[in-house]
Amino acid sequence: MTTPSEPRAASRTRSETGATTADGPATEAERIRELARATATSGESPMARQAAEPGFGEGVRAYLNRLRGGDIGSLPAVLGLVVLFVLFAVLRPGTFATAGNIANLLVQASSIIVLAMGLTFVLLLGDIDLSAGVAGGASAAVMALLFRDHGLPWYLGLLGALLTGLAIGTLIGLLVSRIGIPSFVVTLAFFLGVQGVTLWLIGEGGTIPVRDPVIVAIANSNVPVWLGWVLAVAAAVAYAAVSFGRWVGQRRRGLSRDNIGLVVLRVAVVLLVLLVLTAILSQNRARVPSIVLAGIPYSVPVIAVLLVVLTLVLGRTAYGRHVYAVGGNPEAARRAGISVRGVRLSVFMIGSTLAAFSGVIDASRLNSVAPGSGGGNTLLLGVGAAVIGGTSLFGGKGKISNAVIGGLVIATIANGLGLLGQRAFVNYLVTGAVLLLAAAVDATSRRRRASAAI
Repeated sequence: MTTPSEPRAASRTRSETGATTADGPATEAERIRELARATATSGESPMARQAAEPGFGEGVRAYLNRLRGGDIGSLPAVLGLVVLFVLFAVLRPGTFATAGNIANLLVQASSIIVLAMGLTFVLLLGDIDLSAGVAGGASAAVMALLFRDHGLPWYLGLLGALLTGLAIGTLIGLLVSRIGIPSFVVTLAFFLGVQGVTLWLIGEGGTIPVRDPVIVAIANSNVPVWLGWVLAVAAAVAYAAVSFGRWVGQRRRGLSRDNIGLVVLRVAVVLLVLLVLTAILSQNRARVPSIVLAGIPYSVPVIAVLLVVLTLVLGRTAYGRHVYAVGGNPEAARRAGISVRGVRLSVFMIGSTLAAFSGVIDASRLNSVAPGSGGGNTLLLGVGAAVIGGTSLFGGKGKISNAVIGGLVIATIANGLGLLGQRAFVNYLVTGAVLLLAAAVDATSRRRRASAAI
């Protein structure tokens, strides 16, 4: 026997499955059409209402929770850089925080930063390139020989250096990706062999001068003051546009997002740093009153362009997503249809090409190339810069900006300890300790992320 409640239950069932009801559309298609009409009328996707924007305090707590979960990014390096600046400014108030010294520090960091940018691509796959430093030295030697022996213009000399780095990276990548030799073994062999090539090109005990005015200007000349301000303001506006544009896009699509106050705070900090740095470097830092030495060193906007381009490559292209996928899980990436061999080959090509450009910046700063260029601790500083900045040695985690921050940390340590009159061994000890601390933080955060995922 049917009870009075059964028709009501049946009515609810028909309503939930899309049957005709008095309170809504009769079919699923009609419900979809009604949803579309509501979207067109309001101008806002109903999905956008599903992810409410957190309050400022909630956003801060969410960020702290991410830190506790192991997602710390480059925060330790940024805090370390701030502490080092404050410490050396207090210990050497009349020299460290001057416009001249800050300009010198940025120039000293330039080659390390570019080298670390290239190594970031390799480290994202969990590989290593021990030959990056000497590859830069050999590439700079080729450029210097093209200038001296053939009188080529600067752009052909620079092209020769970059092609030399590209050739070295291609050989390394083929041996690693196609034959399957571990990157440590291949790049160690190239570390030894490329030094022999440089010695053969230059000759034992010899040096090749670099006199091309354009190449020399990279590390020894400055952007006009007015142009420096234009570039600084343009960079600040571009960063603000990207940050707010991303937030607006997330809001429109109904995705989770940061509180708008936190976005404004980040933009304000970047704007403050850019304007203060530009103001400092716009001062006349010449010791002779009759000479004007002011403006941002040319190497700084060069690195800024590389930072933007490479960040877009890793963060906004399919290739960048493939690099992270292969670094995170090569087998899963292969099953997803990604050419793991091709990606592994490409990162060594990019790494060595950027190492070549790093060698060019060094040659510009020193006005010469020697058989030992790119040797010694050059590679260790490049790897250290990437790791200290936040790039993981385990692969799959890192950004190009990590290389910039880490390079500044290493250059600040060397610069500050030099002003304090400390001997070279102290610099090595401190830099090694900072690198070890960064690796420990990376390992700890990796375990926390794994625990949080479980």
